[in-house]
Amino acid sequence: MEKRRKKNLVWSKLDNTAILFPVISSSQMSSVYRESVLLTEDIDPVLLKQAQDTVLSQFINFRMRLKMGFFWYYFEENDRPFPDVTEESDFPGAYINKSRNNHYLFRVTYFKKRINLEVFHALTDGYGGLVFLKEMVYEYLRLKYPEEYKDEKHKLSPGVFMDQEDSYVKNYRRAASLDRAYTPKKAVIIKGERVPAGELNVIHGYLKADELKGLCRELGVTLNQLLVGVYVYSIYKEYLKGMPSKLPICCCIPVDLRARYESTTMKNFFVVTQARFTPEDKEYTPEEVIKLVAEAHRKEVEPENLDAILSYNVSNEQNIFLRPIPIFLKNIAIYSVYHATSTTATTTMTNVGRVEVREPYRKYIQHFYGMLSMSLGQNIKGAICTYNDTVVVTFSSCLTDVSIQKRFFQYLAGKGLNVMVENNEAETDKGDTDGTLSEV
Repeated sequence: MEKRRKKNLVWSKLDNTAILFPVISSSQMSSVYRESVLLTEDIDPVLLKQAQDTVLSQFINFRMRLKMGFFWYYFEENDRPFPDVTEESDFPGAYINKSRNNHYLFRVTYFKKRINLEVFHALTDGYGGLVFLKEMVYEYLRLKYPEEYKDEKHKLSPGVFMDQEDSYVKNYRRAASLDRAYTPKKAVIIKGERVPAGELNVIHGYLKADELKGLCRELGVTLNQLLVGVYVYSIYKEYLKGMPSKLPICCCIPVDLRARYESTTMKNFFVVTQARFTPEDKEYTPEEVIKLVAEAHRKEVEPENLDAILSYNVSNEQNIFLRPIPIFLKNIAIYSVYHATSTTATTTMTNVGRVEVREPYRKYIQHFYGMLSMSLGQNIKGAICTYNDTVVVTFSSCLTDVSIQKRFFQYLAGKGLNVMVENNEAETDKGDTDGTLSEV
């Protein structure tokens, strides 16, 4: 009898950033981010499953499973049945158990009017996740309102590319180097009583984009600089109690590199920059901290510095002496370095950016959200997402104390901005944040 031939499956290397996540991830530290969309009507799970499967068949990078080779991890096309779509029953950003998810590295859940896409970060970054989420929403709406969208074809939107290029390696320049010493320096670490294992405090704050822009003009900063600055000030006042510190408050800020390098890759392509503020023995006003943080970050995002960070990160992967080392030894080294540098950052604030939605579908979409899971040494993180005239700032935390988050929104409300807040009350409500909005 002739043996059954094994299907030829597509495979690819992990990009430079993705290499880290299989090594450090566990049920306690999931390396999973969430991007969500709130529609105007309750979700039909049957149609959502159909939409997921239709779009997934077109996204090769989301159809990958993680495999371990002798020298490196790699991706291989997953030929198992597509994963289920389920009602949300766990806290946001929970670890993706691959064996229970047909070895897919993402999951789609829903709750009332909200669709959640949660992605293991080795697969792609926030840009790639958002592209997939939007295409799935378009397909879902086409299925739900077939007559309204009868002229819309069931295919990817114009301008969506399935580029699997490793843009880190392509744009690596050996000559580039960091001017500043790239030596890990300790930072303030926010500690406190933790919520029960596996739970997460999530707080959404809704702000009007035009009001935020007005405050930005008043202070001479960008929207990102404003929100990061207010966040750092809130940590200074609530965690450090306005006291001086030998260690800086260090906020990590991911920067998407696609525009700089004209990349359309669906793999990860970003670097992490930093904004540092070291409080001295004086009283700082919020505006002083905002401007100090903005100035510190301006230097970080200068083109030459971004080039240098990219080249530094890729240089270790390109080291010919490291390539033949077996993966179990590489994993030990990678985890040791990660653990050693876990005290060098206080928190992370990521900006998903302004989400653009195709005109025929806008009327059914209320908001978009981003959310980060916790990592070693960082017990609170923030994410910014703008859609239409609303900016949503989402804080996720594994701590019971939410005074930093409260101070953040109270400052903005005190400047005359309209601020509406909702939270999931980690102890009781699982992932539900579609509760009652409260005004600050």
